[in-house]
Amino acid sequence: MSDGKKKLSFLTVISTIICVVFVCEAAAPAAAIGNQQFFWWIFLILTFLLPYGMVVAELGTTYDGEGGIYDWVRDGLGDKWGARISYYYWVNYPLWIASLATMFPDILGMVFGVEFNLIAKLGIDLAFVWIVYLMGRSKAADSEWVLNGGAIIKVAVAVIVGALGIWYAMENGFANDMSATTFLPELTNTNALGYLSIIIFNFMGFEVICTMTDDMADPARDIPKAIIVGGLSIAVIYLFAGFGIGAAVPADSIDPDYGMIYAVQTMVGDSMIFKIICIAFLITLFANMAAWSFGVNSVARYAAEHGNMPKVFASMISDDDMPNGANLVNAIVASLVLCLQLVPIDAISNGVFWMLFGTSVVFLLLTYIPMFPAFLNLRKTTRTASASSRSRLRCHDEGHAGYSLHRADSGYRCNADSVLCR
Repeated sequence: MSDGKKKLSFLTVISTIICVVFVCEAAAPAAAIGNQQFFWWIFLILTFLLPYGMVVAELGTTYDGEGGIYDWVRDGLGDKWGARISYYYWVNYPLWIASLATMFPDILGMVFGVEFNLIAKLGIDLAFVWIVYLMGRSKAADSEWVLNGGAIIKVAVAVIVGALGIWYAMENGFANDMSATTFLPELTNTNALGYLSIIIFNFMGFEVICTMTDDMADPARDIPKAIIVGGLSIAVIYLFAGFGIGAAVPADSIDPDYGMIYAVQTMVGDSMIFKIICIAFLITLFANMAAWSFGVNSVARYAAEHGNMPKVFASMISDDDMPNGANLVNAIVASLVLCLQLVPIDAISNGVFWMLFGTSVVFLLLTYIPMFPAFLNLRKTTRTASASSRSRLRCHDEGHAGYSLHRADSGYRCNADSVLCR
């Protein structure tokens, strides 16, 4: 039964997944591996994306509320592990915002043909952070235009880049050796293996939509379907964009920071097409961070309410129940981190993007590692509890939603097919 509040459409749920998970700028570092990237893309789709997506779909349709991955790990591995991953999950976000902010002035400079000084760059960086903060103050259901628009622009940019790369290769020849052997993995290639974390990073974020269940009309139906459709779409787009970049630019010439932008510049020069793609790319950064904020802020607030994060993350709740305390802390931390550019040491000030982005990736990976054993433990303990005490743990019919799982200390719900209710 509807509560009268605006709900996310199924299309918007898919768009949210694409907006959160698909990261345009990450296609270039993968392309820097060379043709081996396609082996690793497919390998990680089968060994990571599919299992991860299925676990998220199962748990996302089993749990109510805004706790998301924090709830799953806390119930599966205990309160201490729940506290750990809540911090890992949160730390990743302001560092990621800050790393993307550092890209903004350089790309703007490419568009307008200017070079900003350090103070101007820092000002642009901070503007990006605080615009993202303002965007994060709205509920997901009231931000459909951000989620849908961000997804459309991201897909358009990636498809156009992939198509331009193929066109450029047809006109000028392929930039890399396309023989069959180049598609096989070289396990001794430490450079290639070092980029695998980037590919895994490109698949993360499905759980964000599970913090938006209250904004969905039918989360038990929408989440699994959206993960399947969105996951397959993202995989295809990554492969297409990666192929296009690899076709046009030699692998050893791909810039790890601005690889996609420089690839487009190689293909079309400083033309209007290049400028339009740059602007569209910058818009996707806003959409990406705004979409992530809905999940990160909800988890931080939820963990704070359970005593596992500082109370400030659960403060300043707005009239529409948005955790503005968490949102504000993110913006402040990201702003302070960006001041590292003022440190008069080249290794720090000039390498700030990869320093922040690399640290962000590490913390995000640490968040997901406990999720899989937590899922297995939840399935084991729930089945045991169900068999031993139906009075404490029982499933009953709830109409179209299937079945609901009740327990005093958790927020479980499940549909008829949930492994946690079998």
